[in-house]
Amino acid sequence: MQDQAPPTPGQRISVVGTSGSGKTTVGRAIADRLGIPFIELDALAWLPGWVNRPLAELRELVDERTRGPMWVVDGNYSKVRDLVWGRADTVVWLDYPFRHVFGQLLRRTIRRSLRREELWNGNRESLRMSFFSRESILLWAIRTHPRRKRQYPELLSKPEHAYLKVIRLRSPAETRRWLDDLPR
Repeated sequence: MQDQAPPTPGQRISVVGTSGSGKTTVGRAIADRLGIPFIELDALAWLPGWVNRPLAELRELVDERTRGPMWVVDGNYSKVRDLVWGRADTVVWLDYPFRHVFGQLLRRTIRRSLRREELWNGNRESLRMSFFSRESILLWAIRTHPRRKRQYPELLSKPEHAYLKVIRLRSPAETRRWLDDLPR
């Protein structure tokens, strides 16, 4: 696994990181900067009413959208990782400290809940769902952040992923500098 940020990514880029790390924001910024399509996995995975899209259908959508020569995909969906990473040439890992990610996620969740922002397919976060539910995105982040810290180095160092260029960004400031250095 390469641990230093190379100057530029490839043209098929997977952006990963724990919930609240800014995958969608960074993924869109990369896609805009490079002028290539952006694919948001959450928008494909969630049907109206917070219903998970059936796995076969999700895999078919991801398969279709990642057949092109250039794209940026954001998300940590292990059930489609083989499709995304199998076609990617670059993984951008937002490996931020938990305190930063959780603070950012908390602010985002409160903003989305109070403003009733539509996320995907009519779905909206609510304060009840976010704070008083087993499906809470905040609890999810608490549970998955340490797992992702362990999981990604292991996954990215496997021989089957040796072809991937890995760009590990450890802070928002490092990410901003890296984005600023991308060609237009």
